Amino acid sequence: MNYTYKHIWLIAFPVMMSILIEQLINITDALFLGHVGDVELGASALAGIWYLAIYMLGFGFSLGLQVVIARRNGEQRYEETGKTFFQGLFFLLMLAAFLCLLSQILSPVLLKHLITSDDVYNATVCYLNWRIWGLLFSFPLLALRSFLVGITQTKALNMAAFTAVLVNIPMNWLLIFGFDMGISGAAISSSFAEMCSLVVLTIYLFRHIDEKVYGLRWHIEIKILKEIFSISVWSMLQFFVSVAIWFLFFLAIEHLGETELAVSNIVRSVSALFSVIVNALAGVTSSLVSNLIGAGEKGKIFPLCHKIIRLGYVAGIPLIVLALVFHQHIIGAYTENPVIVQVAWLPFMVMLLNYFLALPGYVYLNAATGTGATRTVFVFQLTTTIVYLFCLWGLSHRNVPLAAYWAVEYLFVLGLGVQSVIYLKYKHY
Repeated sequence: MNYTYKHIWLIAFPVMMSILIEQLINITDALFLGHVGDVELGASALAGIWYLAIYMLGFGFSLGLQVVIARRNGEQRYEETGKTFFQGLFFLLMLAAFLCLLSQILSPVLLKHLITSDDVYNATVCYLNWRIWGLLFSFPLLALRSFLVGITQTKALNMAAFTAVLVNIPMNWLLIFGFDMGISGAAISSSFAEMCSLVVLTIYLFRHIDEKVYGLRWHIEIKILKEIFSISVWSMLQFFVSVAIWFLFFLAIEHLGETELAVSNIVRSVSALFSVIVNALAGVTSSLVSNLIGAGEKGKIFPLCHKIIRLGYVAGIPLIVLALVFHQHIIGAYTENPVIVQVAWLPFMVMLLNYFLALPGYVYLNAATGTGATRTVFVFQLTTTIVYLFCLWGLSHRNVPLAAYWAVEYLFVLGLGVQSVIYLKYKHY
């Protein structure tokens, strides 16, 4: 297997579009809610990250599912890819139903003890009451994406992404302003957009993928499910922890004040566009590495990672330059408050420059995931998280600007990257 830049990009671009589904939904929510009020803008950040932490349990499982499917694909055991997909789909459907019910019971209780502002708390719970049901659509969507990425047939992900965006934008406007539903309208719109995206991918699967070749028959095999879960459980914990960190970060910011919380939501919202590139290329890395190992070509892992990192810089640097030049217009799109626009500039710049470390950090981390060492990757995540939280704790006891909190992210991605490179160089897998 000799993956060229063109081949990598053709696989990665549709994945970027599919990841853009979740990110653009959050960005659109923030853009609209910023014109409703600062409380709603800040609350959508906390609610969105709380939802994302729960969502990442499914995403982590789907990453392990993708690794197993890609390994079978690399071994040319195509019928096993379909069998593996259905085990993952079954588990994700059950997990989605369980998490929806659990969140409805526990989220209001837990958030009451974490959020200091009553207004922010009420708006956060109001958003989550509707948004959480989107798991019933987003988790099956993750299973479909894992299958298509694993067999390297990702073109349909473009259609699903554009469908979600085209549905979410007018629905947001209609429900938030037309029906005066405020933050609840944003949540309903987001879940409905995910449902439409799921319908598109499902239709594509049944119309364009050969069910006989890929063994697309509904059949539960506990043995296969156990194999997937043994790999996925560490990815589930890893990604849950990664987003839980964000939630703790925003809780620390919430204690600084509603203005700082609103600023951080804007910065996080814009950073989501850059994380689309990083996460897509990193996710493709794990799949391609798994395919290489399945084909017995371990020696090509580092050259593959280097190509992916170069592609990421080519795609991301022009966007960073544009964001720096037009920062006032970008921040101003979220709010008409001049204080927020002024305070946001320095954290905004710190966030943008983090891309240069985050890209190689997450590419190497996902290369390690692609070897099947999900437990080791979780340990990397955990040790780096401890250092990160210690730094946040130290900053919270000092009078430092908001940008200093965002700069700690540099240390986080650097720690992940260094540990992953050491593992890839010296560990036998």
